[in-house]
Amino acid sequence: MKNLKGWKHSAILLTTIGISNVGDFIHLVAINILVYQLTGSAAAVAGLWIIGPLTNIFTKFWTGSFIDYRSKRKVMGATFILRALFICFIPFAPNMLVIYGVLVVLSVGKAFYNPASMTYVTILVPAEKRKRFNSIRSLVDSGAFIIGPAIGGALILSTSVEATLWINAISFLTAAILLLFLPEKDDIDKETIPTLNISQVIGDFTVVQKFMKNNKYVTFIYVGFIMIMIFSFAMDAQEVVFTQQVIGLSEFEYSLLISITGVGSVVGALLLSVFSNRFSLRYMITIGLIMTTIGYVIYAFSWSFASIVVGFIILGFFNVFVNAGIMTFYQNNVPVAVMGRVTSIYQLIQSAVQVVFILGIGVAADIVSLRLTIVTLAILMLLSSVIFSISILNPNKKGFYREGNNDKGEVDIEVK
Repeated sequence: MKNLKGWKHSAILLTTIGISNVGDFIHLVAINILVYQLTGSAAAVAGLWIIGPLTNIFTKFWTGSFIDYRSKRKVMGATFILRALFICFIPFAPNMLVIYGVLVVLSVGKAFYNPASMTYVTILVPAEKRKRFNSIRSLVDSGAFIIGPAIGGALILSTSVEATLWINAISFLTAAILLLFLPEKDDIDKETIPTLNISQVIGDFTVVQKFMKNNKYVTFIYVGFIMIMIFSFAMDAQEVVFTQQVIGLSEFEYSLLISITGVGSVVGALLLSVFSNRFSLRYMITIGLIMTTIGYVIYAFSWSFASIVVGFIILGFFNVFVNAGIMTFYQNNVPVAVMGRVTSIYQLIQSAVQVVFILGIGVAADIVSLRLTIVTLAILMLLSSVIFSISILNPNKKGFYREGNNDKGEVDIEVK
């Protein structure tokens, strides 16, 4: 009965995550169309993609300091309500400046949601169930990747962009309501919550720095994973241009390609969710990462729709393995007491590098051919993945990949 109750809570949490993910895709589609209708500018639409990483750079310094001392469940609920309210405001925005301002607020909400969600999952889901939970979450994420844009497009066609955004807001309110049925897992004494100020943020930076110093291997694996996936992010940023101008795909073929990739992800996630207990954590990460990278290499050297489909099916299928594996590794090796702060700083690093890479790849594509740029990124990603996998498969580090209640490896930090 206790196990059933545990999975009941997990099912509710997965539902809120699914609603949130679908909602993100719906308003992404709606806002892209709305901005293009208002401006007719591709540059204005492209600007939407840089808001998130830039906002993270300015918020991740202190979001972790706020989250770790407060209820993660309430923080998640507050971000859902915040997003619902501001999405409702978008149709009334008089100009692009206001729309960009609203998008900044939405990005700040996500900057709080992601670390809070990661920590709450770790608290709610027992260690021995995390791999299965993360595998099912990969299925939820992959499903959202397919049905989110589809629902968004269908709503826009059947109603309007404005109505779609209002329906989207209702979905986030629904997710917030579902969180009320989940237990409050944080034991927080309100009297001991520190004031969020500069000295507190600096002190928390010291805590994160100490964690990284005392847990060099955990830091190396997670930051290394982030750096490798930056290559994929940079390639994805040029995906439309590369597939249509270099490969010569039509808009219909490109849309079909994205759908096929999503199907590959769903199939991979479904297989993983059913058989996750038969895959070791180390092999989930290494095989998933190398095969995902091979998918990108095939994509980089593609010459036709058929060849690029092969690459995208491979990377879509195996990407869920590496994501579920690295998430479980992270949850098993980072103490809950500092997870919000550690996650925020890691995501700060990720966002800063993403911005630099986006700008750098854009410049490189103008200096040399886009084909050469994408091929170079794919090869560098493959070499990095092989070196990274060797570090994971090191027999001396096996303790970091144990599953269950005693899977903390050599994690050591004095939490203040």
